[in-house]
Amino acid sequence: QVQLVESGGGLVQPGGSLRLSCAASGSIFSISVMDWYRQAPGKERELVASITSSNKTNYPDSLKGRFTISRHNAKNTVYLQMNSLEPADTAVYYCHAVLRIDWSTREYSFWGQGTQVTVSS
Repeated sequence: QVQLVESGGGLVQPGGSLRLSCAASGSIFSISVMDWYRQAPGKERELVASITSSNKTNYPDSLKGRFTISRHNAKNTVYLQMNSLEPADTAVYYCHAVLRIDWSTREYSFWGQGTQVTVSS
């Protein structure tokens, strides 16, 4: 089985920074894409950032410049550096990965349990 475990969430003041981490473990052959999503109360889950195995990144235009995604392939870990945080960034942040568990080409989608980020003074 595969597990994604997030860490690094918490309470931060407006203008502050946080770094989230997500470590994937278990029967992993390769990971193609790792993403961060977030879901605020009463809102749909939305993509925050994604990164491929070749380190190609993608961000929604609204978050470009404040958030940076990176990954350590050997550790199966993805990071999200969040700067200049605003109250609107308050949400549960979820790690997501698309990966292969063996030599076949079939890919599977896995989610972490989420970590709360609260931006408030």
